Amino acid sequence: MVDGINGILDQIILQTGKRHEVIASNIANADTPNYKAKDLNFSRILGNEMGLATTNPKHIPADAGSGVAAGEMRGVDSASWEDKNNVELDQEVAKMTENALRRQAGVNLRLTRKQMFKNALRTS
Repeated sequence: MVDGINGILDQIILQTGKRHEVIASNIANADTPNYKAKDLNFSRILGNEMGLATTNPKHIPADAGSGVAAGEMRGVDSASWEDKNNVELDQEVAKMTENALRRQAGVNLRLTRKQMFKNALRTS
């Protein structure tokens, strides 16, 4: 479990880095026969790291319907091509773009927090 906002931001940066590697592997194997695309369940991983839990039966869990354990890769459900490879480049590029935006947001928030603490120390 992660303690504090800085820990959460560090986990965002770490987990987006891991997801980037998985997506890059999918793209690299786009022409590999029988290759099955993989992905990391970012929201479930982060939810488990933050210690989020449903406290009411009416709450919808962050990982609803995924059935994937934290940190575990899952296969991507999509139709296969003739060579039984299911990598779709446009989807993988979209995932990589989304992941890059999440990572950059985490980095920017981490840097902003650090600068706020520096400013607070200077004015004290």
